[in-house]
Amino acid sequence: MATHDRRRDTPPPRTGTSEAETLRGFLDYLRTSVAAKVDGAPEPEVRTAAVRSGTNLLGLLNHLTYVERAIFLGEHVADWQATFSAAPEDSVAEVVARYRTAVESANAVLDGCADLAAPLPRTQPGKPAPSVRWALAHMVEETGRHAGHADILRELIDGSTGR
Repeated sequence: MATHDRRRDTPPPRTGTSEAETLRGFLDYLRTSVAAKVDGAPEPEVRTAAVRSGTNLLGLLNHLTYVERAIFLGEHVADWQATFSAAPEDSVAEVVARYRTAVESANAVLDGCADLAAPLPRTQPGKPAPSVRWALAHMVEETGRHAGHADILRELIDGSTGR
């Protein structure tokens, strides 16, 4: 518990008036917040479990990378529990970069989705694609939940707080 850095809180986004702009605005806000919590976190604490469940800060971002790719790009994940751990050879910068790349790829897919009721344009054999609306709402919930976990874990690591 070293530094007690206090980041300036970033207020929730002011978005456009459409449902899509609102959902995407909040999702991008949460994505930025969770990546910032992991970026620059010290080793080995970033991958050390701080709670009995085994959850660690780097593993949360690794998991969210897989969720982004599964939901928006249709990638198959065989073992969700395994996504909560980054490989020992993966640096913090590499995991953060992979997450940001997954977000960019997901946003490129979303840029082509004008109808929130339409299914996502992804293919996963034997599994129907969710609607764009459902995917956005789910990702706001998933990312928000894990961003809250990341807030607590980062504060436990080095006292850093703020969004």
